[in-house]
Amino acid sequence: MDTMRERFAAVASRLLDEDSRLAVVLAEIGRDGFERAQSRHPDRVVNVGIREQLLVGVGGGLALTGLRPILHTFASFLVERPFEQLKLDLGHQGVGGVLVSAAGSYDWPAGGFTHMSPGDVALLDSLDGWTVHVPGHPDEAETLLRHAVAAGDDKVYVRLSEQTNPEPRPVDGARFLPLRQGRGGVVVAVGPMLENVLAAVDGLDVTVLYATTVRPFDTATLRTAVGAADAADVVVVEPYHEGTSTRQVNDALADVPHRVLGLGVGRRELRRYGQLDEHLAGHGLDPRTLRARITGFLAAL
Repeated sequence: MDTMRERFAAVASRLLDEDSRLAVVLAEIGRDGFERAQSRHPDRVVNVGIREQLLVGVGGGLALTGLRPILHTFASFLVERPFEQLKLDLGHQGVGGVLVSAAGSYDWPAGGFTHMSPGDVALLDSLDGWTVHVPGHPDEAETLLRHAVAAGDDKVYVRLSEQTNPEPRPVDGARFLPLRQGRGGVVVAVGPMLENVLAAVDGLDVTVLYATTVRPFDTATLRTAVGAADAADVVVVEPYHEGTSTRQVNDALADVPHRVLGLGVGRRELRRYGQLDEHLAGHGLDPRTLRARITGFLAAL
């Protein structure tokens, strides 16, 4: 199976052939995947080098000319480093684009903390009007990328990861997908967290919602799931900073007495390189620890 990044490069290259409004802007990372596309469309595949602020600035300029820019690099260099440019060159100027990231929270541990971005979605939450997609499989990444490209002039973030669920789900770029129905609470699994969540709740009487589009937050599906349960207890398991979506859950259930637990990447930096699965375990996102944390919360009434 190809990776999400490989699928992104292949699909984006095809989209460049199909839509003359599209442009791809790179900051060195990912350039090999676009060599053929750049030879076919040298004016619409731009590599600015290791200049991430310029990456976003060029994207904003292209958007002002009427193009739909796709900007790609590691998440830490796409959201954190050029955050001011996202705020000004896109948001303040009233233009949009598609940010497609890689490396996520800790996908390449050997790269060190400079190449990790567990705070990316929380940062975008401080800005207005961003759609955020978090696919859990390459097929879902393709579907959500196509949604993002077709989203007029909106600001869209597609968060790719090396973590992959074993099978794709029918995502639609808007709603959460109910996978299991239970009475004891609701667990929202975001993107690549789904496989570990399903293993963690095996045999538990809980509803599982699969979320690959987290902004806007699907209030309606969450409220329906909570209304069908015996307890308004919600656990959100996210592949970035824990608690990133607890405000959205609280807002969705503002008129309902409820409890919410946000699980995800902790604020404490894990300073040993290790491997991806060791970082998952270190943040309590492996199936065994997730089960203990979820059951502990649901039993704490």
